Amino acid sequence: MSIKFIDQIDIKGKRVLGRFDFNVPIKEGEIQDDSRIKAALDTIKYILDNGGKLIACSHLGKPKGKRVDELSLKPVARRLKELLGKDVKMANDCIGDQVLSMVNELKEGEILLLENLRFHKGETENDPEFSKELAKLADVYVNDAFGVVHRKHASVVGICDYVDIVCGGFLIKKEVEYLSNYLAKPEHPFVLIAGGAKVSTKLGVLNNLLDRVDMILIGGAMANTFRKAQGYPIGSSIYEKDLLDEALKIINKAKEKGVAFYLPVDYVMGKDINDQVPLGVFPYQNVDPDGKIFDTGPATHALYSEVLREAKTVVWNGPMGAFENPTFSQGSFGIAQSVAAVSGTTIVGGGDTDNLIHKCKLQDKITFISTGGGSFLEFLEGKQLPGLKALGLYD
Repeated sequence: MSIKFIDQIDIKGKRVLGRFDFNVPIKEGEIQDDSRIKAALDTIKYILDNGGKLIACSHLGKPKGKRVDELSLKPVARRLKELLGKDVKMANDCIGDQVLSMVNELKEGEILLLENLRFHKGETENDPEFSKELAKLADVYVNDAFGVVHRKHASVVGICDYVDIVCGGFLIKKEVEYLSNYLAKPEHPFVLIAGGAKVSTKLGVLNNLLDRVDMILIGGAMANTFRKAQGYPIGSSIYEKDLLDEALKIINKAKEKGVAFYLPVDYVMGKDINDQVPLGVFPYQNVDPDGKIFDTGPATHALYSEVLREAKTVVWNGPMGAFENPTFSQGSFGIAQSVAAVSGTTIVGGGDTDNLIHKCKLQDKITFISTGGGSFLEFLEGKQLPGLKALGLYD
């Protein structure tokens, strides 16, 4: 690993441009969940305590290159001030002469938050000119935003061509070390739990980890595609028609490799995702032809809990059903409880799964919760992530 980290760099008196992931949910100007901000605090405090002049930057939402007031990072500046117990200056933009002037006025141990990077099209287009403008603000660049390292964006990749000293923050360090070490040499039995809506988003993960895992537990709407491929009814539930053959290939590949491949054996069905009362619980061989599958049933929960009881390593991405509606939340809450009870290493990633764990208040019982969604999945697929490559990880 040739990547350097922030504690290996002399930052005293230096302008340190920090790329963080402050893409937090905001409703009517109030932050609903500040866990991503808190995840960056170790790196932020280290820079400030060691005499760095911190210029913090992030994206928020998808403004598509336009200034959108609702997507301003001002609420993040307020929350950072509360968490750090010190003043956080806020720029009205992320590039330009006025911003450069504010940066040059910073004293050691002070922090300036730039406005939403994605107010400029150059950010998502990885535009060299935009990258150069950002680079003007920095003597040192540190990336601590694991959630975006799969994106080839200017503040993630392009800027590294124009700043002499680039490094990773403590959050990136933790993510890379956990995911690399535990995936390279997992303790067995190693169980992969794959949920969520689409097989297509998990194909790479399933194929890459089939050589390492002992058991795979499938849930969520993606299970419908597998059951449909096997010829079982799924009512009027969603599935991916163009992936039926691929689903069968994965099942057969697992069988060839001796990997136990589990699919739900019963479902909680409804007419609509917002139903307050379900249609009932149905075995997978005999579903309601007009109903839709929105959750796994109690028999599936009992089966999956039994599998997890002996696990030494668990990697989980994706809920078991539409857990946002309490009517269809039991499968997801149940698997969360079972994963939390595992005595071995448990690694959880993905926005929905992270939300689920926090909703169940089980975050303290999980070994490691990745802050990345797409990054987490692509890391599991074995892909080289552009943001980590720019820092020198794969050299």
